[in-house]
Amino acid sequence: MKLKFWNNKEALTPQQRRQRKNDRLLLISSGILLGISFPPFPFPFQLFMFAALVPYFYVIDRREKLIDINRATYLTAFVFCLITIYWVGSWQAATDPFLLISGVLLVFFNPVFFLIPSTLFFFARSLFNKKWALFFFPLFWITYEYAYMITDASFPWLTLGSGLSHFLPFIQVAEFIGAVGISLLVLYINYFVFRAAFQSGGKRKMIFWTIALSLITLPIIYGYYRINTFEMSNKKVKVGIVQPNFDPWDKWSEESSPAAVLDLYFEMSKKAIDKNAALIVWPETAVPVYLMGGTYLNLTERIYSFLKEQNVYLLTGMPDLRFFSSKENAPSDVKYSKEGGYYYATYNAILLFSPNSQSLQRYGKMKLVPFGERVPFVDELPFLGNWIKWGVGISGWNVGQDTSIFFIPKIKIEEPNGIKEDSLRINGLVCYESIYPFFNASFVNKGVDFISVVTNDSWYGNSSGPYQHKEFAVLRAIENRKSVIRAANGGISCIIDPLGRTVKETKMFTRDVLTGDVILQPGKTFFTEHSTAIPLIASAFSLWILGLVIIRWIKKKLKI
Repeated sequence: MKLKFWNNKEALTPQQRRQRKNDRLLLISSGILLGISFPPFPFPFQLFMFAALVPYFYVIDRREKLIDINRATYLTAFVFCLITIYWVGSWQAATDPFLLISGVLLVFFNPVFFLIPSTLFFFARSLFNKKWALFFFPLFWITYEYAYMITDASFPWLTLGSGLSHFLPFIQVAEFIGAVGISLLVLYINYFVFRAAFQSGGKRKMIFWTIALSLITLPIIYGYYRINTFEMSNKKVKVGIVQPNFDPWDKWSEESSPAAVLDLYFEMSKKAIDKNAALIVWPETAVPVYLMGGTYLNLTERIYSFLKEQNVYLLTGMPDLRFFSSKENAPSDVKYSKEGGYYYATYNAILLFSPNSQSLQRYGKMKLVPFGERVPFVDELPFLGNWIKWGVGISGWNVGQDTSIFFIPKIKIEEPNGIKEDSLRINGLVCYESIYPFFNASFVNKGVDFISVVTNDSWYGNSSGPYQHKEFAVLRAIENRKSVIRAANGGISCIIDPLGRTVKETKMFTRDVLTGDVILQPGKTFFTEHSTAIPLIASAFSLWILGLVIIRWIKKKLKI
């Protein structure tokens, strides 16, 4: 028996060729509608998402073979990925060749993960009828979104709920269901629109239209109500965000001067301090050396002296080098220096410096960008780490060990009765980590006053990437009802309030200092405390379907 995967050698009739052409146009249209529903396309482009999958559903509902369903899925997903994540390769003159190659491969490889829901849909059709299988399709999609967030090669940039960040009233329900729950809502809206438009007549058609419209209007009604009645906390802290706008390629070159970089940061930070900022925030890898590794004592002393003189705290992204006396006391992915005879680990980290002491609080990035910062499965296949490296030398970070919270015992807090000194708890996310809803909720569950993100999106130029990344932070604010601040090397730095509204922001590729009040909203949301409820239910259902199919296959083979 010959296996046919992609090329169908069978001759097609003229009618079949016309049908194939029409199907491809429908599948491409679904990919386009999904793509233009995502930032940076403004509202009302997001409304296209509520019907974007209808052409796709129309095609796969008529196909019988798994290979035909997956071909259709890949085409739609490829167009979707091409529009939304084309920027991953950077496409600038100074771009590292490996980054260019990775970007191209990602556009072709990422659509493969969309075959998870389409394959589960095919399996469900063998157990139920077509209509029930399609009804379960949204659950299968959520299983894919969740699975893509927890693997070593995760890149969950295309979570459907994240694409609706411009539609603020609709996404206020994220405080209950999160971005993945909004994905589920969007998928069921598409399902009922499809059923109403193509599979039903009479009263049933009206029922399906009513359900689809209700799934859209009810969240919007709740959203407007929440926006207009939400009680903001009166407690605020004034934060200064420094956006230095360094060229990321030059900053990592041997000719860059850490002392000169630090001078600029001090100069810009002073502008925020003059506006009464109590906390200064610098972006990801603000100074491109292992500042705390023991080699740059003069620079660290300058930082402590500056903070003590100005009486401010500093939260900054920073490469971090840590040494360990033995392998037993070190993390499992520790490195060993044969020349020095010691164990060490390097982290893309966030550090909190205090004006009152030289004690240092650290957080090492835990969600590393696949291939860009860490080679997937390198622990299991160490040789991959030698094959795949960025020219800028940042593809070998260690994985952080804990969701650490930064604690400031005394800082100036603005209250209705004046300024008082109080404690402050902050969680820090490094760049890519801000797109993970469950990961962020695990920090907030430990009790934080606001969320901070340090990032360097300048690698990707003035493309869609930095704008998408900024907008995804809107979901993190709403999910947890916490303010979010972003300190970005070249933009977009911003302050987002607990309703997801951007209070202040900088422009891309400008050297700027953003100073503003950050609302300290107390409490936890339902999502914060139960963030994985929806994906776990969806995944359990999908595994049950898969289990039934496997059991039936075994019975057939054994002729039971």
